[in-house]
Amino acid sequence: MQYEEIIEKLESLRKPENVEGMARFGIRPETKVYGVPIPELRKIAKLVKKNHELALKLWDSRIHEARILAGMIADSEKLTVSQIKKWVSDFDSWDVCDQVCMNLLSKSKIAKNQIFEFARSKEEFVKRTAFALMAALAVHDKKMKDKDFTDFFPLIKNAATDERNFVKKSVNWALRQIGKRNKKLNKEAVKLAKEIQKIESKSAKWIASNALSELGDEKILKRIKND
Repeated sequence: MQYEEIIEKLESLRKPENVEGMARFGIRPETKVYGVPIPELRKIAKLVKKNHELALKLWDSRIHEARILAGMIADSEKLTVSQIKKWVSDFDSWDVCDQVCMNLLSKSKIAKNQIFEFARSKEEFVKRTAFALMAALAVHDKKMKDKDFTDFFPLIKNAATDERNFVKKSVNWALRQIGKRNKKLNKEAVKLAKEIQKIESKSAKWIASNALSELGDEKILKRIKND
């Protein structure tokens, strides 16, 4: 499929009622929104396959769904640091941020090196990217060592007091996913959560209590014990 065909396809799949629903879940991007469901975007991505140049063009269309699709078809091996920073600076909704982290950045050899910089950002979605990427790496990158994840713990603790909704939820997500990776990291994540719980911050206490509830779940403990 060519660029024009994809844009026409997205327009044909437009669902205004979905756009209203997205807004209720905090998805109010500055870009054009069609309300195309993720499964439909995956179907298109499967037809297109990897096409980095096309991904770059789709990103520049400033269409919400085209940007999610771009993250699906971009080649992680062809990513550059400048491109990563540009895309991340363009994030204007949590779903584009999370989809690009899961579908693309978590597969890149260089994206993880930007986590410490992103975590220091004052921009809400740039900062969210740091923790969404941690969560995605905890699930998808089987080669990372436990220390790679515990090195992120100071970032998680420092960001726990950020009251902004899209930041605190990503911090919580990162803590939970790291703690579900294996038995050792579960213990370390629980320890960190208990430290965060003592911080005088509404956000920190929510992050900690929510994480502790999930990380202590019997089903999760049984699964990681058998890994």
